[in-house]
Amino acid sequence: MATLTNIEAITRTLAEEMRRDPNIFITGEDVGVRGGVFRATKGLIEEFGESRVVDAPLAESSIVAVGIGAAVYGLRPVSEIQFADFIAPAFNQIVNEAAKMRYRSNGTWTCPLVMRAPYGGGISGGLYHSQSIEATYAHIPGLYVVAPATPYDIVGMLRHALRVDDPVLFLEHKKTYRLIKGEVPDTYYTIPFGKADVKRVGSDLTVIAYGLMLHHALDAAERVARDGISVEVIDPRTLNPLDKDTLLESVKKTGKALIIHEDNLTLGLGAEIAAIIASEAFEWLDAPVMRVAGPDIPAVPFSPPMQDFFMPNVDKIENAIRKLGAY
Repeated sequence: MATLTNIEAITRTLAEEMRRDPNIFITGEDVGVRGGVFRATKGLIEEFGESRVVDAPLAESSIVAVGIGAAVYGLRPVSEIQFADFIAPAFNQIVNEAAKMRYRSNGTWTCPLVMRAPYGGGISGGLYHSQSIEATYAHIPGLYVVAPATPYDIVGMLRHALRVDDPVLFLEHKKTYRLIKGEVPDTYYTIPFGKADVKRVGSDLTVIAYGLMLHHALDAAERVARDGISVEVIDPRTLNPLDKDTLLESVKKTGKALIIHEDNLTLGLGAEIAAIIASEAFEWLDAPVMRVAGPDIPAVPFSPPMQDFFMPNVDKIENAIRKLGAY
């Protein structure tokens, strides 16, 4: 058993999988000599060389396009987007090429491409280094979207991502890179996509959260437990496809649901989860489905006070839990 940070879990897993499968290679801006802007690929070019850890031009469209071409020809590329905010130039490649590869070819072609992207706010990164992009891409059939939030989940889901034959958008909340630590077993394991995890068992209400918000939700649940409020916390982990069964089972048990995400409120992932609950668990609900999310402004501000205004935090989540619990 090893205790790792989230970033250490990523680096170690990439190295292990590259040793296992010579078809895996990494490409992206500064992934080689520098080891990535967050040092996620630190030391990999020294072990695997420039042919498998490829410093790419500052051009996300080509980083993903090269990955698609290599994947179609049997390799397993890992295309790193330095910040998720800059994935937009590759939108056409992701949505119209990678995600549709299997469908357009009637299953003849596959596209085993992993696209790693640090997302989210909380580091005073400002407008173009703090965005959450998951709702846009979770809307796309043919594309797996995952957002593991703990070292254990990162290791298991990254291993799985490097085995599936369809494109995966692997979201990593940058605020958690060195903030979150956890135990990872020495035994080999993988975590399949589409399976949520109950991070905390409770009986009074269900909180659904992922990424950094998962950890805030767990802290808030711990606070209200002192007053006898029992909160069940569910981490979807996979955002496309969602594990409806686990979410609905929890809501049917507790009768109340609170959904947390830091992206803008309107048309965020929480809206889809709320719709699922309303349509398939309505008769079990004892209160309206509630959401805590970022406001509908263009992006997370740079100013720390304004950033705090934008982002959900433990206090905001605790207040929402208490309000929902009072119904």
